[in-house]
Amino acid sequence: MSYRITTDSTADLPQSFYEERHIPYVGLCFQLNNTQYREDPDLKMTPREFYDELRKGNPSSTMQVNSYEFVEFAEPFLAAGEDVLHIAFSSGLSGTYESCRRGAEELREKYPDRKILVLDSLAASMGEGLLVYYADENRKAGMTMEENFQWLEDNKLHLCHWFTVDDLMHLHRGGRVSKASAIFGGLLGIKPVLHVDDEGHLILMSKARGRDASLKALVEKMRETALPNVKEQMVFISHGDALEDAQKVEKYVREMVGAKTFLINTIGTVIGSHSGPGTIALFFMGDHR
Repeated sequence: MSYRITTDSTADLPQSFYEERHIPYVGLCFQLNNTQYREDPDLKMTPREFYDELRKGNPSSTMQVNSYEFVEFAEPFLAAGEDVLHIAFSSGLSGTYESCRRGAEELREKYPDRKILVLDSLAASMGEGLLVYYADENRKAGMTMEENFQWLEDNKLHLCHWFTVDDLMHLHRGGRVSKASAIFGGLLGIKPVLHVDDEGHLILMSKARGRDASLKALVEKMRETALPNVKEQMVFISHGDALEDAQKVEKYVREMVGAKTFLINTIGTVIGSHSGPGTIALFFMGDHR
């Protein structure tokens, strides 16, 4: 029996990836300049326009998917005779997973002959996206939906997220650092190095002096923790309208670690609302997060 892999817009994958692999996603919403938008293919705002608004000092707030929206999104697949494996945004960062789980319960009652599984990715941005990539590769290799779900559960805590931000004030607005630390760090050129922990939360791990040092620190973390097959791994890099720095990280990974296959994409409007312009994130499989 066929099954459909779906996810949330917070996976931050290129639109071409979703289209080529036939992976639909449910869009989260954000509000900017008193206007609400949904992060979906019909979004008219470009990443550059969005990040320019943030650079002007116009904050963006975000909203989780609710259970009704998930039911509306997933029901057509079940009605068409497909089962659904949904990979959801980290429960440590959003209530979206819980909404999707509740929506799935409602759909199981309505479609008792169909199956719908919802995975708490404990991941964000292209970390969530990398799980989607592996899920689709597993499906193509012949895994059943249940086998695929279990593989994702067994491996999601090996999916490493390392990232740095250009402006500590965005982390301050999100409650990650104090205002004094943000101002002091900005004056000294201090760049934080963070990761996503086993509960799916953002954790400040260390600090680097200067932008280039922070980018190399991400790659050093990869060199320390990546699985032995790192040279054959798919590596994802996302960025907050900072393509040149993302490409620089790719270059460092090639030189320092030896990985050869990469996908780079812009951090979307929902994740970017909290991380801000200039964020760089590196995702790969490691022995631990």
